[in-house]
Amino acid sequence: MSDTAHATALAMEQSAGYAGGINSLGFDRAPADTRVVVAMSGGVDSSVTAALLKEQGYDVVGITLQLYDHGVAVQKKGSCCAGQDIHDARRVAEALGIPHYVLDYESRFKNQVMEEFADSYIKGETPIPCVRCNQTVKFKDLLDTARDLGAACMATGHYVQRVVGKDGKSRLVRGIDSGKDQSYFLFATTQEQMDFLRFPLGHMDKTETREHAERFGLSVADKPDSQDICFVPEGRYVDVIERLRPGALEPGEIVDVDGNVLGTHEGIVKYTIGQRRGLGVGGTAEPLYVVKLDPTKKQVIVGPREALLTRAIGVKDVNWIGESVPENGLNVVAKIRSTRPGVPARLFLEDGRAHLVLDVPEAGVAPGQAAVFYDGDRVLGGGWIDQTESADPRLSAA
Repeated sequence: MSDTAHATALAMEQSAGYAGGINSLGFDRAPADTRVVVAMSGGVDSSVTAALLKEQGYDVVGITLQLYDHGVAVQKKGSCCAGQDIHDARRVAEALGIPHYVLDYESRFKNQVMEEFADSYIKGETPIPCVRCNQTVKFKDLLDTARDLGAACMATGHYVQRVVGKDGKSRLVRGIDSGKDQSYFLFATTQEQMDFLRFPLGHMDKTETREHAERFGLSVADKPDSQDICFVPEGRYVDVIERLRPGALEPGEIVDVDGNVLGTHEGIVKYTIGQRRGLGVGGTAEPLYVVKLDPTKKQVIVGPREALLTRAIGVKDVNWIGESVPENGLNVVAKIRSTRPGVPARLFLEDGRAHLVLDVPEAGVAPGQAAVFYDGDRVLGGGWIDQTESADPRLSAA
């Protein structure tokens, strides 16, 4: 029997009747007596999440968030929480026969995510707005709304797993599908939030999810995954910054690691750590990369690839959901970019800050990105990179 067939048989068995005991979401009550709010983005993952829970007999309520201007949103395909996506979520809810609400969180999203996104770039950082959205709007404001609706829990379509340890505490674990695992983006989930959240797709891969979507006859079964940041059309983030912060693009110098002026730029927000192409300087014997951004001096510092290497990282606003860290540190695997595998490191934690010493220097570590700490597949916590200690003695701490 295939995994999908097995899951279907299990769902039918669960929905056929309740014989008592703990249900599949961990509550000592019948599924019909368990209200679940599903965060429905209009994509295939959240739609299948709602369909599976409905099939298992739960009292499912779908909620979709309108996060930014609807007039702009309907012009952009392939992004979550846009006009077409709201329509898709509504169609799925109607097909499943579940209540569906659209909540206008536009002002919250603008204040808590978009404004910070623009300010972060101006400060020479490389932000991850999807994490901030989960940290604030979705896993704070929306969770409060779910509780107000009498929900026992809230479910999402994220590819992560929630495992309850022997101590009764919920633990965040990577999704089984390593190619779709989203644990990096959920590091800011607190222990209280973890206890309220459920992730029904964490044990599946994307192929299985789409098979379920086809089995349910969902209109979004073939809908492509979202690739861009939802409020950044076609990846043109500079346009968003200019709209939110008029006049933020200030010109300055492009200098090498020794301070020699190589050229000029039109604004540091147009550059990111590790960037090689489009620097506007040439005639050098070896390729140059952006190794540092100095917003105070309005400088873009470039250098050879070895100047990108970072040996230690400072991390602020750490959310820790693991056990206590010894004074002499803890060996962890640190994931410091969403697209790169984790690297071994020694973690020191004190008063909400972490100092991370990498076993081997890593290239392209950027302030504003997240550093997430793992013990095997388990997420121990994470925070925001605000300092980097270069392996190149010519570069001081950023």
